[in-house]
Amino acid sequence: MAGYATCSDFCGFFIADSGPLYLLAFVLTGKHAKAEQCFLETLEDAADADSVFAGWQGSWSKRRLIVNAIRTVFSPPVEGNVKPDAWSTTDSESLGYSAIHALAKLAPSLQRFVFVMSVLEHYSERECAILLGCTQRDVIAARIAAMKQLPSLDPTVTQVAERNGTYDR
Repeated sequence: MAGYATCSDFCGFFIADSGPLYLLAFVLTGKHAKAEQCFLETLEDAADADSVFAGWQGSWSKRRLIVNAIRTVFSPPVEGNVKPDAWSTTDSESLGYSAIHALAKLAPSLQRFVFVMSVLEHYSERECAILLGCTQRDVIAARIAAMKQLPSLDPTVTQVAERNGTYDR
């Protein structure tokens, strides 16, 4: 099976990128327990992946984690607006903490998923719609609503985005 990622390739990826992958799981779910569940499910899925091209284990793992997060958050029973966990108890003054916490607070969950998937992970509207089981129009509306809501959740998110040139009123 030359040309395909091995279990060792996946292990190397998860060791090197466990932090960013867990952060993605947390921002999507807003809860540490659910983020851990998604991360571990993705790790288990990787152990059974035998048809992923070598070098693609990163994009495959992110997509699989997103699918697992969707299933975790949107499967019955779906919780109402639940207060998200704090990202960290030690770094609550940093801009990174503020941005992560603001993203985790986005409600409803569809807005959070659409924003993270389309804006941060660069998934197309079509890909988002397929993965989330909604229409492209729903994706567009959720992204717009999320972008309107974010500044009220934490003004520093807008300040950082304006500095980086990624936010246009």
